Amino acid sequence: MSNNPIGFFDSGIGGVTLWKEVHSLLPYENKIYLADSINSPYGDKSDKKLEEISFKNSEFLLEKGCKLIIVACNTATTKCIEKLRKRFHIPFIGIEPAIKPAALNTKTGKVGVLATKGTLGSDLFYKTSNKHASSVKIIEQSGRGLVPLIEQGKMDGDEIKNLLKKYLQVMINENVDKLVLGCTHYPLIIKSISEILPETIQIIDCNKAVAIQTKKVLENNRIINLNKIESNNIFYTNSESSILGKIIDNKFNITKI
Repeated sequence: MSNNPIGFFDSGIGGVTLWKEVHSLLPYENKIYLADSINSPYGDKSDKKLEEISFKNSEFLLEKGCKLIIVACNTATTKCIEKLRKRFHIPFIGIEPAIKPAALNTKTGKVGVLATKGTLGSDLFYKTSNKHASSVKIIEQSGRGLVPLIEQGKMDGDEIKNLLKKYLQVMINENVDKLVLGCTHYPLIIKSISEILPETIQIIDCNKAVAIQTKKVLENNRIINLNKIESNNIFYTNSESSILGKIIDNKFNITKI
């Protein structure tokens, strides 16, 4: 069981940012990544449709022998993680916007969250905000249109920068000093985001914390791979693969399904 792979799924290439953190911390773990680009973006899907997609993706990874699945998408986590845990008998790790560290470290008392509509409108986001940021003002902003552009490889240039300026200016005007990226796609455009934000605003994502949590869950379930041999990393996509290939520097094989 310990040699079995860790599975990842996301609505395309965004979750690779999380895969990279897990791969860095756990280089000997075998991994399978499913880029579900054909259903991107998840943020505008109904709860029923997103549940159907998440179950299908999980079943695919389970058929490949995955011992643990990381739901590398904020929206799918907030909407489906508990249902996945009830249905399947392996550990599931989800992700959610890193509101807690942002709220604990803000000096202005104002935190910006850039996320999908689905994440911002979820019960889990509401509960997390109330629990960790009750004394902090949260400036929510839906990043509508960003994921499709990122999936097309348009991570720089006027089109995406014009959208970002529109979304980020609200937060700049509110004097936030922390910007939480609530979608795994968004770290792929961190360069464009940084060019718009003043240096006084720190960008925060949850990827490193999720990687640490993954290691803990593997250790606690006694399924961590103790073999110090090169890991096998496999990528699957149900759409065009050239953008995914660029993100992973064409170092690994990509299989079209």
